[in-house]
Amino acid sequence: MSAQPGIVPAPLRSLPWRVLLLILAITGFGLVVLYSAAAGHVRPWAFSNGTKFAAYLVMALVMSRMRVDFWKDIAWPGYVIILGLLVVVELFGFVGGGSQRWLDLGFIRLQPSELMKLMIVLALAKFYDQLPAGEIRGWNALWPSGVAIVVPFALVLLQPDLGTGLMIALGGVVIVFLAGVPIRLFVGAGAALAAALPVVWIGMHDYQRNRVLIFLNPESDPLGTGYHITQSKIAIGSGGIFGKGFLQGSQSHLSYLPEPQTDFVFATMAEEWGLLGGLFIIGAFLMLFRWGMRVSNRAPSRFGQLSAAGLTATIFFYVAINLSMVMGLAPVVGIPLPLVSHGGTAMLTVMLCIGILMSIEREGRLRRSGFD
Repeated sequence: MSAQPGIVPAPLRSLPWRVLLLILAITGFGLVVLYSAAAGHVRPWAFSNGTKFAAYLVMALVMSRMRVDFWKDIAWPGYVIILGLLVVVELFGFVGGGSQRWLDLGFIRLQPSELMKLMIVLALAKFYDQLPAGEIRGWNALWPSGVAIVVPFALVLLQPDLGTGLMIALGGVVIVFLAGVPIRLFVGAGAALAAALPVVWIGMHDYQRNRVLIFLNPESDPLGTGYHITQSKIAIGSGGIFGKGFLQGSQSHLSYLPEPQTDFVFATMAEEWGLLGGLFIIGAFLMLFRWGMRVSNRAPSRFGQLSAAGLTATIFFYVAINLSMVMGLAPVVGIPLPLVSHGGTAMLTVMLCIGILMSIEREGRLRRSGFD
């Protein structure tokens, strides 16, 4: 039977239209920026991102119809599988740009470390969901999580990919903190981490150490290692309040700004759209984070609450690290701006997060309505 005139079909009414429109606004603005970065051409960046987003959006909508128990069931097996793929990457991975991060499957180059950002959240959320309440204040609540975080972090660091490794670690730490592990255990773990920093520094590649040193003193090598940060600051500052205008960015169009379509896409946008464009992007992401935390607060299960908060934090770290990086507030670690930067892996991870968040929101809404 067809729907009555003027009445929206139930499947359409159940969609989270506000967040979908928000995601479309962020991605749509990103496509405009990529169009400009390519000097007024949809190829190669805007068209590619647009088609990938359309496919990932359909995927997220399909995921939103799944029960939360499904994500809980695949949490640990998924973590083990992705961990195994990280080992395979280290042994047989595709090398590109001096890094060994991908598995060449023929039809796609898969980056398992991106999927680990998602699986570490789900795996630890399930661990603390099943941990007896009486054990949350002991070391048994911390050391298994520590191992689950450190192992993939170390494997990703070997690729080398410091930025992704940090995001995996931060996502795991957020779950541990929100689960209620006592601060004193965090202090002890923090002290152990501080003691290990010299070992981490020695194990870092030269270019990674240079990025940290340049972050501390960008002017020490403005035409070498510090070139990216210097040109990014120039692009952002030259945009002023209203920007230079659409297709009028000189830093990106004259190739002064490195990677204007990926890591430094925010600088490309700020030069042409100014402070107002930057506030639009930041405000839109803040609204997305607000929705994610609301999903967490209203989730009917502990697993849903922890997962939703962790997935929201994962998207937040993408945005916070990228913006800090392009503004010179953090070392350059190769983290893109989700839904805006060109590239498929970060967009895939973020849309997977959003798909699971919509699933958690939908189940919570059904339970509050008396349906299961």
